[in-house]
Amino acid sequence: MQANEVQGIAASPGIAIAKAYVMQEKTFEVTRKQDISAEQEMMRLREAIQQSRAELEQIFHNALEEFGEDQAGIFEGHLFVLQDPEWLRSIEEKIAEESVNAEFALDQVTKELIQLFRSMKNAYMRERSIDIQDVSRRVMGHLLGASGQVDSPLEEPVIVIAHDLTPSDTAGLDVKYVVGIAADIGGRTSHSAIMARSMGIPAVVGLQNITGRINGQTMVIIDGMDGKVIVNPSPEQLAYYEEKRDIYRDKQEGLTKLINEPTIMADGRRVELAANIGTPDDLEGAIRNGAEGIGLFRSEFLYMNRESMPDEEEQFQAYRKVAEGMDGKPVIIRTLDIGGDKELPYLQLPKEQNPFLGYRAIRLCLDRQEMFKTQLRAILRASRYGLVKIMYPMIAALEEFRQANQILAEAKEELSRENIAFHPDIEVGIMIEIPAAALAADALAKEADFFSIGTNDLIQYTMACDRMNERISYLYQPFHPAVLRLIRMVIDAAHRKGKWVGMCGEMAADKMAVPILMGLGLDEISMGASSILPARQLIRQLNYGQMKELADKALELESSEQIRQLIQEKVAVIRRTDG
Repeated sequence: MQANEVQGIAASPGIAIAKAYVMQEKTFEVTRKQDISAEQEMMRLREAIQQSRAELEQIFHNALEEFGEDQAGIFEGHLFVLQDPEWLRSIEEKIAEESVNAEFALDQVTKELIQLFRSMKNAYMRERSIDIQDVSRRVMGHLLGASGQVDSPLEEPVIVIAHDLTPSDTAGLDVKYVVGIAADIGGRTSHSAIMARSMGIPAVVGLQNITGRINGQTMVIIDGMDGKVIVNPSPEQLAYYEEKRDIYRDKQEGLTKLINEPTIMADGRRVELAANIGTPDDLEGAIRNGAEGIGLFRSEFLYMNRESMPDEEEQFQAYRKVAEGMDGKPVIIRTLDIGGDKELPYLQLPKEQNPFLGYRAIRLCLDRQEMFKTQLRAILRASRYGLVKIMYPMIAALEEFRQANQILAEAKEELSRENIAFHPDIEVGIMIEIPAAALAADALAKEADFFSIGTNDLIQYTMACDRMNERISYLYQPFHPAVLRLIRMVIDAAHRKGKWVGMCGEMAADKMAVPILMGLGLDEISMGASSILPARQLIRQLNYGQMKELADKALELESSEQIRQLIQEKVAVIRRTDG
């Protein structure tokens, strides 16, 4: 390695060459004050938290629209940190017991928490300290009446150099000008790295002291594949990386050749590759990336950020737009998946101690049948404009599926009486995300037209693990033998009844998981639009027979780590053999 090269962690692929822009993070001067009113300080703290919550909710919704549910979930996690009762209680106790100001108490308690996370052996857990710092900085900014965010008045392409780039900083970057990111700290699984990958910005993190080696006029190269930063490159280095950048771009552009190609495995097995979307505005990205359908159209956007329920006509227009836009390709609309953890003030839902297992999704809809029927009528009306399908979330028992279908039948009867056209044989499926549904898949398959496995919740419920809880999120293991056995059970049960099975959770877009999912026999996988072409390229290289053998062997193993190792070894051998 040459003297002007700095080795870090490859966080987001790509090559960037531009002048540096060093982010000067604003720091807060926190002093201890003791001549205070504890009651007043607690009130200031609660107001700052309330303001921070409002900001984070807005950022969450912006990220949901721009990047999708997975990336928006980062800020949903920040909201959980903000509402962590242990954290808040510790700050309030410090204010009350030591008679100190809110800023000082927040600073001290958060430093201890961050230190605790940074001392953990697990890299993922260590990186969560950045999220805690991000949330704390936001609250501190409100307490001190100053923004904790960095300014980025950019007017030309730059590579952002920062000590600590938080998810909030990353989400706020102007992608029009930011072509690369380099940071002193962070890791590949840090949320800022995940955001950079979503935004398509090359990034290297964990560079120790890159901010100390660069000023605002320095020419910099970011190698997001090898995790290198080259400071003031020589002509030879510049030429080498310009060529490497062009090769990478050509490779990326090569993926575009697959946009209109079918997703067919090397030995001829056809798989449907679809997109997950959150609003009709996401349709353009799905089409641009060659989606063969919409595997998951989340309908929640219609109900959120408003003061009253959307009426049937508004819903119909949204569903129709997507149905027509997909031009005859399948569009699976998931009925309302809200309640419990996702609040809608106008519904006046009760507070629950365990909202993830509570009054939500199909449970809420079966209880509020007029609301549910309104949505079903809108979907049915849209069904005459494309290949629309209905999917119920959170089904745990056959009785729920039958009750939902009874309401659907009533909606059909009403539309028929009103001479309103719809597709009478619209397919109706179940989102399999509860272990009970997976275990009873044979019974559900007799009546459902299809299944789509929602791995985000299926893994959480199977492992009894909240993936947003930093303390136990290591248990969120997509490759755990129990999870894979449930997936196989669902697929086999559906196939025995001649029904097809898809997957629409994060696992479907995991390149490590795709080979074994193909071997387990999935018929369709649905993911964020930007993941479709790389997935298609990978699937076309895989042989179904070999992947089936891989899946059979994996299901005989005892741990996630053993299964991951098997997949890595087997896929590498297969690729070498195939040349």
